[in-house]
Amino acid sequence: MAEPIEFWFSVASTYTYLSVLRIADVARREGVTFIWRPFGVRAIMKEQNNIPFLGKPVKTAYMWRDIERRAARLGLRARVPAPYPLTAYDTAHHVVMVGFAEGWGEDYVRDTYRLWFGEGLEPGTEPSLSTALRAVGQDVTRVLAKAAEPAAAEALAAATDAAKARGVFGSPSFVTRGELFWGDDRMQDAIEWSRRGTLAV
Repeated sequence: MAEPIEFWFSVASTYTYLSVLRIADVARREGVTFIWRPFGVRAIMKEQNNIPFLGKPVKTAYMWRDIERRAARLGLRARVPAPYPLTAYDTAHHVVMVGFAEGWGEDYVRDTYRLWFGEGLEPGTEPSLSTALRAVGQDVTRVLAKAAEPAAAEALAAATDAAKARGVFGSPSFVTRGELFWGDDRMQDAIEWSRRGTLAV
């Protein structure tokens, strides 16, 4: 029997688009359970002095092309390059934390990524915020007020500490049976591990 898979993600991650937009279909098809775990990848990357794309135009160009290729293979739409890196990182993540505390986080994250890679609307800024919040039936003013409260930042910090405790260093990551799998292209490996605790044939 498959064990649950923790899906650790940060809305600042470009490659996480590929996981967010297909993970519900994968769960149904494979008969597995993913537990969504938002966290702040930037804090972990700073601790590790990891700056993957800033000032690296060749690597950045590869990233966009790679996402475009993989999206096409998965039947997703990816209009690249998308706005990156995020200019409203804190707001984007604090709203997500409010959403998960209140039960509408998953749908909000999916809509946010659709807007980001489908219409070029940057997470955490307008009109992405209002559009995605209204799409999940939330009052924009109320949610933004809650996102500005210390509790949202504290929840993000606690979630990030929990991610670090599991060895998570990037987004997306999958953790199951005590094993970490980093990257959208490792989702299937995580599913196999959740079922059998091994990748051996």
